[in-house]
Amino acid sequence: MSGHSGAVRRLRFQPSPHQRMELTGARHGALASHMCLQRAPAAHPWSLAVRETSMNTRGEVLVAIMNNQRDLAAAREEHWYRIPVSSAKKWLSECWPPEWLALYQTKVFQNEAHAVTYYARVRTIRQVARWQLFPDQTRDAKSMQRYYQLLLDPLQRLPAPIYSRRLRRIVFIPTTWQKFTSAVEINDLFHGSPLEDRLWAVFKQLRILAERQEFLVIESRYYALDFAIYCAKGKIDVETDGDTWHANPEKAAIDNRRDNALKMLGWFVLRFTTRQVMEELMDYCLPTVITTINTLKGVDEGGVLPRKIDLQGGVIQRGLFDDL
Repeated sequence: MSGHSGAVRRLRFQPSPHQRMELTGARHGALASHMCLQRAPAAHPWSLAVRETSMNTRGEVLVAIMNNQRDLAAAREEHWYRIPVSSAKKWLSECWPPEWLALYQTKVFQNEAHAVTYYARVRTIRQVARWQLFPDQTRDAKSMQRYYQLLLDPLQRLPAPIYSRRLRRIVFIPTTWQKFTSAVEINDLFHGSPLEDRLWAVFKQLRILAERQEFLVIESRYYALDFAIYCAKGKIDVETDGDTWHANPEKAAIDNRRDNALKMLGWFVLRFTTRQVMEELMDYCLPTVITTINTLKGVDEGGVLPRKIDLQGGVIQRGLFDDL
């Protein structure tokens, strides 16, 4: 609930030829069949360093950033991946340690960029200093930084990469084995609240291209948007608010400040309660989202023409000479 940059920068959607491919049922079926051949996640021993941490809630799959060739070579040839201890404690305290690691590759990997292509089982984890990972580097204060070194089984390649439509940046996405094995695109991986998952399922049915857990940094404050929808004439933040959260006046005040910050930057903020999502999804929530999208001239998909949404039929393709 609580998102990306100071003067917020918008990533342009420039899909590669791979991303333009239609994600057919055949490809999805190939992914499911491939995953069924792998062992289901099972318990395995952890190093003493990990056992002693307070982060004892097991995660199933951790999708983590891979942004340089050296680290990919280490994962592929030496079978390890590194995460700063401080980052794990800050971002992964509720889902550590993972049973599986999947790698989201950035633009430096060209044809494999902005996608999850490789994954591996995590055999064990140990805490080390940076100099132990890179003994040839100069010994200095940086070399003493503490890391979790995830020791891996050999990398496996997905039969169909999990792409990001908007070429977005991510650092970590903790997810479940079920979501990982069935994901078609990056937004399918997010393991949000039941309210978020319910709304996401309907967005997919209507081909409403939303980005889940889109991070923004506004005036040095970090905000996570449940759903960011980029339109031809504006941007929409859709929030699903659990009743427990908003029963707390302090948390409601945080959301008020957050909403004001977003509105100052031109965002339209839509909030739906538990009851609305569970009981009025089709009668109130979706019509409200769709009306806002169409008022902003349709979803911006990175092509020549934006698309308006029809609650009954899904997407309306605009004519070339329609008034935008």
